[in-house]
Amino acid sequence: MAETAAAESPDGESPSRISGHPGRDRPAAGLIPAAAAFALGMWGITRDGTMWRDESVTYQVAHRSLSEIWRLLHHADAVHGLYYFFMHALYGVWDGGLLTLRMPSVLAIALAAAFVGLIAHRLAGVRAGVLSGVVFALVPDVQMYAQEGRSYAMVCALVACSTYLLVRSLDRPSGTHWALYSLVSLTAIWLHEFAVLALLAHGVSVAVIRPAPRNVRAWRIAAGLAFVGSLPLILFSMGQSDQVSWIGWPKAWEWWEIAGWALVSLACARYLGRATGNTAVLRVGLPLALLPTTVLLLGSLYASMYVDRYVLFTNLGIALLLGTTLDRLLRSNRWTGAESTHRPTARVAAVVGLIAVLALVLVPVSSQLRTPESRKDDLTAIGKAVEEVSADGDGLIFTPARRREWKLSSTGPFDALDDLALEESPAASGSLQGEEMSAARIRARMLSAPRIVVLSDPQGEPEDAVAQEVVKRAVLRMYFYACSREQVRGAQVTLYARSARACDDAE
Repeated sequence: MAETAAAESPDGESPSRISGHPGRDRPAAGLIPAAAAFALGMWGITRDGTMWRDESVTYQVAHRSLSEIWRLLHHADAVHGLYYFFMHALYGVWDGGLLTLRMPSVLAIALAAAFVGLIAHRLAGVRAGVLSGVVFALVPDVQMYAQEGRSYAMVCALVACSTYLLVRSLDRPSGTHWALYSLVSLTAIWLHEFAVLALLAHGVSVAVIRPAPRNVRAWRIAAGLAFVGSLPLILFSMGQSDQVSWIGWPKAWEWWEIAGWALVSLACARYLGRATGNTAVLRVGLPLALLPTTVLLLGSLYASMYVDRYVLFTNLGIALLLGTTLDRLLRSNRWTGAESTHRPTARVAAVVGLIAVLALVLVPVSSQLRTPESRKDDLTAIGKAVEEVSADGDGLIFTPARRREWKLSSTGPFDALDDLALEESPAASGSLQGEEMSAARIRARMLSAPRIVVLSDPQGEPEDAVAQEVVKRAVLRMYFYACSREQVRGAQVTLYARSARACDDAE
């Protein structure tokens, strides 16, 4: 079969096998990266007992009833529906607070690292597998979302699994593997619809690998079934696109990050293309590293949609390219000496030394990622600031209203305060942050309160133009004095009073 396939290929390369190292997987290629990723994930997993607002959404939605979650998805966050049901079931079994919230992501990244190692092993050898998997575990974005109570790490793990199944199926066609590929891809998309971009990257890989026609047909069927199965979610969630209206064009530092990883990927691809005869890693890794981000950025010309965590799985491709490049460099005589082929100890020492250097270089970044300051806001710090300035019976206003999330997973600081704008709770209204009253009623309630604690975004953030938000700002500006204002991570807490004397009494 291999001879026939080779005869059909114009460049003499077998189109039915892409692996440079076919055969059984070596466990070490997956276990070592998985262990490294798990250790990094468990390091500082509670982040000083804090969570940020996106994680708070997961926590409070997961603690709703199944019917309440189902009702919510009809109005908001349908794209995260499968994840919320999963977390609801997990909390039903083990209500371990922050550990329950983040442990699925830790395990998912460990699994993804294992699959990266196994993919690279099949394409370039055991050492390339170990290096690629460990590089993946060390990438700062990967470390960050390994400790995030959201779906992105799980999506990354499923894309890693589907990529492994793709490589294995192209190597040794199997109806079972193609069926698993389709199912895993579909699950990834249902966890977050932008995982469909991984299918696009896989399509490019299949096109440039040029496998046997029956394999091309098998991939088209498997990918087609996954795409068709995801259409209900994609079409329904399009009706909730207002939820992501906050997404803007990438900031300057994000452009530098995007360009930097793209240049690293292209440089590795060029080196591998010249240094080796096996271009399989290039054909699998490069589309996965570049294509999803490129598509989102191009789509942002129509409507802003690029957020790095939406395409966290691009780091799979980057790690494959970078890890395999490091492996090829270590094979070079300049690294391990002219006799390196007969001195495996020298090569092992070089690998261990290289990983140690990478880890040490990343220690400051890794340490910072495990502090509350690594996230956009800090619910614990916000709660403490509220507790310091408030008194029982004070009014409470969130502006914008979506910042009510800051109190939904907290207890204590907000219990004795009167949420002046809230008409219906999040669970009762089938929404994420609850339904607010009309602008006129909010105005009347604010004017009846002698003191109001206001939680708002940091200065300089864009202000919502809806009637309720406009009236909140107007009433505070015209009828209240700002007694104190404290800036905390991602928020500001301001105490307002109807008179200067009331401010003096507050002090």
